[in-house]
Amino acid sequence: MSGTISVTITLPRITHVSISDDTLTVDLEDGRTISVPIAWYPRLAYGTPAERSNFQISSAGYGIHWPDLDEDIGIEGLLAGKRSNESAASFERWLRRRQQSQ
Repeated sequence: MSGTISVTITLPRITHVSISDDTLTVDLEDGRTISVPIAWYPRLAYGTPAERSNFQISSAGYGIHWPDLDEDIGIEGLLAGKRSNESAASFERWLRRRQQSQ
């Protein structure tokens, strides 16, 4: 007998976000808390405390957006332990624009 198995995975929604000088911490609706180094996300690491604290949890609850830093982090990547995949060249361009505007 041959068949196809279909699995549906439901991601937990983000309920709370806190960020310090070195750690991004995300609380999930299922009771888990994920903490990762902000060094994984260079734009967060270079952001000021005010810029890092200005974020929005997406309306669906599966992502976080920092408008001042043009950074987006999804729950799927956090659960998988994925670091930023921004290229070094892209980050350097962002950093140059940031330094010019200050």
